[in-house]
Amino acid sequence: MTNYAAYFTGAADVPADGAAPARYRLLIVDDEPGILKSLTRTFRAEAYEVVTAGSGAEALAKLRESPAQVIISDYMMPGINGAELLKQVKALYPDTIRIMLTGHADTGAVMGAINEGAVYKFILKPWNDDDLRVTVSLALEQYDLVQKNRLLSQDNTRKAKEISALSRLAVSNRSQLGIMLHKKNLLTSAQLQELTRLQGIHKEPLIKLLLDRGWVPEKSLRKILREDLLVEEVALAEFRVDAAVAELIPRTFCDKQLVVPLKLEGRRLLLAVADPMDAGLIDDVRFTAGLDLKVVMADAAAIRAKIDEVYGEGETADFRDLATVVGSADPYEGIEIVIDDDENVPIDELLAATNEPPAIRLANAIILEAMRLGASDIHLQPRTKNVVVRLRIDGVLHDKIQIPHALHGPLVSRLKIMAELDISERRRPQDGRLTVKSPLRVVDLRISTLPTINGEKVVMRILDRNSAVLSLAGLGFGEAGLAKVRVMVDKPQGLLLATGPTGSGKTTTLYSLLQANASPGKNYITIEDPVEYYLDSAGQVLVKEKIGLTFPVVLRSILRQDPDVVLIGEIRDIETAEVAFHAALTGHQVLSTLHTNSALATVARLLDLGMKPFIVASALEGIIAQRLVRRLCRHCRREAPPDPVLAARLGARFRDAPSPGFVGAGCAECDGSGFKGRLGLYEILLPDEGMRDLIARGASMKELAAHARAGGHESLWDDARHKVASGETPLAEVLRVLGPEPE
Repeated sequence: MTNYAAYFTGAADVPADGAAPARYRLLIVDDEPGILKSLTRTFRAEAYEVVTAGSGAEALAKLRESPAQVIISDYMMPGINGAELLKQVKALYPDTIRIMLTGHADTGAVMGAINEGAVYKFILKPWNDDDLRVTVSLALEQYDLVQKNRLLSQDNTRKAKEISALSRLAVSNRSQLGIMLHKKNLLTSAQLQELTRLQGIHKEPLIKLLLDRGWVPEKSLRKILREDLLVEEVALAEFRVDAAVAELIPRTFCDKQLVVPLKLEGRRLLLAVADPMDAGLIDDVRFTAGLDLKVVMADAAAIRAKIDEVYGEGETADFRDLATVVGSADPYEGIEIVIDDDENVPIDELLAATNEPPAIRLANAIILEAMRLGASDIHLQPRTKNVVVRLRIDGVLHDKIQIPHALHGPLVSRLKIMAELDISERRRPQDGRLTVKSPLRVVDLRISTLPTINGEKVVMRILDRNSAVLSLAGLGFGEAGLAKVRVMVDKPQGLLLATGPTGSGKTTTLYSLLQANASPGKNYITIEDPVEYYLDSAGQVLVKEKIGLTFPVVLRSILRQDPDVVLIGEIRDIETAEVAFHAALTGHQVLSTLHTNSALATVARLLDLGMKPFIVASALEGIIAQRLVRRLCRHCRREAPPDPVLAARLGARFRDAPSPGFVGAGCAECDGSGFKGRLGLYEILLPDEGMRDLIARGASMKELAAHARAGGHESLWDDARHKVASGETPLAEVLRVLGPEPE
């Protein structure tokens, strides 16, 4: 709720959600300019939009442009006096709060305006600034209350008919379905007891609980009811339901009980149900509707689809707050008033929840499982029914764990405390870091939180401190590519760039380049956010933007540290780019990353950042564009004919010259997935003198691409073609990562 007191005490109003306070429009009317200026100064510290008018006519014109929440008017004015003005405002804009401010008014006229309801408050001149601010703040509170009451009234009117119908439909579910399935050995005794227990807690139909758990296939269930009990099954698509028939049973009741009315013949209602053995449901509907029933059976999915067709998708409100009216004999039993749980949660409750054993054990279990499976990222994603823990393994997300919503808040708070984040702030994104030590490994986690409509989503990036830096030969460049990369690394100065999307292995490539010619005689410095590999031989700086330790600031400082090789985690803006290119032009070897789609597109991106073409042409010594694809398991890989559809979708290179195909059959070595590890696809660009001249002259991408192809330049798709042919990855992986090749 808005803190109105802040408007006149001078305290900053910071709502619980951290959002900007509401901006109210205040209209001040007086024929004396000095009074208008003085009144405007009174509200200069408030978060109001203050509009002034010198006459009643001008005030009405301002209101026609945009209504105001509050109007303050003088009484004695030429033309329309204050009382008449406020009467007209009341008639035209009844929601506007009207305040009269005067020093020599006709008391009778003013009191008449107050008695008629035209004036909310009457204040005498000279006024007290604090009193006036208090009056306006209270008026705004009154305005907000009126608006909320109106919305509640409209909502109550809209729901009255549905509430009335629901209050008559108090159902006691008494289904014999579970006992029958138990006798046929399709349900165990433990499962039957669990269904009975859950039905007592949730007041849900037994068939809904049964189908949600998947203990008995619905097809088998329908077969038993059809053959053993001779229950008639209907195809709901053949029925057209009249609106008058649909009004006999509320939509919320149909959704909850999985029933739908189909046809009324005299006093007999044809009713489709998912559970024809629920005698309590059928008896209660017969009694409350006052009709004879003919009960038929249909699949639960078909009933839900028919409900959407009959009642309309999204046209009826979801009366979840009235669920107990339908599910309990007593309409008031078990009703809960749910207040928005994103607001005003005491900090001591949040802290207490994080210290509960389930939250601690769950957080530890999730992180250890991700480390065991070699995941690169952990996603904690809240959904409508539950919270899913997803792990990115070899670049692909897998749903691994499902946890109830009740544990979501304590789990997120626990992770925030571990990362030293603000657990009371749940409506703004936050970023943090923490270090986790297991018996075998020490990893750093980079945590990011994001508020979503279902709750806070948390993503944790796993960075292994003990990861070994790969050699250049181990990156998978191929012979020709490796020769180009060695030429790059041998340059004592200039800028080397690794480009690609997030998670494409750019930093791994940079560290391999860094170590390729590493020697004790050189000074190595890295600037990163976060530090992904730890090197004792290098001075590694962690960027901390909260305290002003940004990439450009650190980069300027380390140039005074006499570096030979500088590694910059990422070129994010023109400021970082300018300092990096300056270092590359003054005798330093600079390695960095950039988010671009290809090697040639990197040139366009640098120019787009604002770099001058001749600077780019002079300093740029090499570009490696890359992607990561999953590697086929060497133990279960086998040859298979290539899929012509996939080859056609990838483009002419794969369609016209199909390569032999390979697939992973799945084995114990790769946990049945057919893949083990990842490998890179690379596009390597070494600018020659001709290309430097084209860049300096501002040539188009088409000219640069033509020049590169003439010199034998190979694209990402060329490298992908070679690796598919050698059986290292399948066509499907190339399509997933690269997509179709541009024609």
